[in-house]
Amino acid sequence: MRDVPIGFLPGGGTSVLARALGMPPDPTHAARRLAVTIEAGRTRRITVGRVNGRRFAFGAGIGIDAEAVRRVDRMGRSDEGKRPGDLAFAISVVRSLGARLGHMEPVLEVKDFGRAAFAFVANGSPYTYMKRLPLPIASEAQFELGLDLVAPVRVRRRSLVPFAFEILSGHSHGRQNTLYGHDLDRVEIVCDEPMPLQADGEDLGDVVEAVFEAERGAVSVFV
Repeated sequence: MRDVPIGFLPGGGTSVLARALGMPPDPTHAARRLAVTIEAGRTRRITVGRVNGRRFAFGAGIGIDAEAVRRVDRMGRSDEGKRPGDLAFAISVVRSLGARLGHMEPVLEVKDFGRAAFAFVANGSPYTYMKRLPLPIASEAQFELGLDLVAPVRVRRRSLVPFAFEILSGHSHGRQNTLYGHDLDRVEIVCDEPMPLQADGEDLGDVVEAVFEAERGAVSVFV
């Protein structure tokens, strides 16, 4: 319901949404902070993304990050039921690149943008975290706006390190080898063959087509 504010507490391995909305990563501290924000009535209205009809809060992707999500899922959970955290995700991304010897060619088409090797679609910034370090990727993305697209065209082994730094630090805008879109209502992607898709860190299986849409002003949240 659009007019019922929602409050979030960090409880997962990375808890991107709660942290991006200003909550501390510690759930006890976050609960105290949330109580204060509820009492003060501090809210903001944010966009929610959709991919193939499935809503997502902060980010979704096709290709390398979805492969990493799948690798993390295979690690299972701790005895307390916790999923591996952001460090495990980062290592999984590196392993996914290593499986290709650091080389990736265009394997999908982003309608009206061109061909790319994989794609990030962000509803806000940061896209994720590495422990305390935010990884913006789509640095201009804002929860109140539409979706942002970052889709590297290809990855070369010799330029892997500077490429990874530019993408993860949010310097993809204006990069010659990267498709970029800001404040979009719709992103349509067609893959040459089935590729993994993820939304908010959930493996959604392999797809040939993905339609990302912005549901603007969808929900009010405590911040």
